[in-house]
Amino acid sequence: MFHIVLVEPRIPQNTGSIGRMCYNAGFSLHIINPLFSIDEKAVRRAGLDYWKKLNPMSWECLDDFLNENIKFQDRFFFATTKTNQAYFDVQFQQGDFLFFGSESFGLPEQLMQKNWQNAITIPMKDCGRSLNLATSVGIISYEALRQNFHSFSKN
Repeated sequence: MFHIVLVEPRIPQNTGSIGRMCYNAGFSLHIINPLFSIDEKAVRRAGLDYWKKLNPMSWECLDDFLNENIKFQDRFFFATTKTNQAYFDVQFQQGDFLFFGSESFGLPEQLMQKNWQNAITIPMKDCGRSLNLATSVGIISYEALRQNFHSFSKN
């Protein structure tokens, strides 16, 4: 199983789309707070009404998540537009953690400085705007799945 880590997501519809992808691909979803308000109406509008099946893990802060998962640190990968290492040049393994920053700010600068060797990017034109968060998560996640499809379970 792969782990998708959303650091402070801002848009419920993106998070909902990522949650659906995680559920269908058999990935776990970790959400680092602060998070948008999740009330019943917002949950339904964002398409998150199946979250009980997905069972996303919510973390109070990034430090809590990192401290709890430090033993996996060498398998953390950080999506950013500020590197030249393409995501498809990485050999993903089951159990990897794929980090994505908020739609507004990306990943925290201090996190990236410590982990620059595991920064990955989706190649795109210099003059283009960044891709939608849900699109970016889908692109990188399904490359990881493609590389490890032999161990994919449809259950």
